[in-house]
Amino acid sequence: MCFTSNLINHTQVVMNKTNAPTAATTVGRVTATCPANTILLGGGARTTPASVGDFKPIASFPTFNNSAHDFGLKAAADGEINPDSWTAVGWANGTNSTNETYAYAICSGSGINISGVTVKVRYSEASGPTTGSTGKKVTVNCPSADGKLISGGAAISGGSVTTTDFTGPGSGGDHLNGSFPSDASGNPVSDGTTTAAYWTAFTHTGGMSSPSTYSEAWALCADDGV
Repeated sequence: MCFTSNLINHTQVVMNKTNAPTAATTVGRVTATCPANTILLGGGARTTPASVGDFKPIASFPTFNNSAHDFGLKAAADGEINPDSWTAVGWANGTNSTNETYAYAICSGSGINISGVTVKVRYSEASGPTTGSTGKKVTVNCPSADGKLISGGAAISGGSVTTTDFTGPGSGGDHLNGSFPSDASGNPVSDGTTTAAYWTAFTHTGGMSSPSTYSEAWALCADDGV
């Protein structure tokens, strides 16, 4: 996502990583936090090594580095203002001692007065997918009153991720297949689109049922105050 702002004219990236998960169907959770006096603009997730075929990111979302959000283990909820951190979650169907999960936070650059900036979180959660070899889409939007869409996040989980610490979905083979700007129907926008206002998560089960599984999408909506 590329954006134009009269105030935020440069950015910086913060990365954090953890040696997890190393056991099957356990979550590897890690959070990257923006420096003081900056604003979170987006984030991302990565898992290594690529040679472990069943190891993948299942969540990438905005959060806060405070006790109310268990220092990134609980996600930002709908309507919350100015999250300062980004959490990534790795998930595997097997055991590997070298698995690492990375979180990236994209933050405003240093030396910018961000006192007038508001970044509002929009969030939606839906039940599913729970049937083997099926998918689920969840779409959330930035109302015009909230400002412009600048980024988003997505997850497949055990549910209630804004009120409890993040837990994994019902099957080790579950996947987060997509996290992208979209139209209201969840279709990806084309290259060069300047009016995107929606973010969609696309999740998928493996070849077996996945009980008590949920899908989540987040949109970050920004008003730079200028």
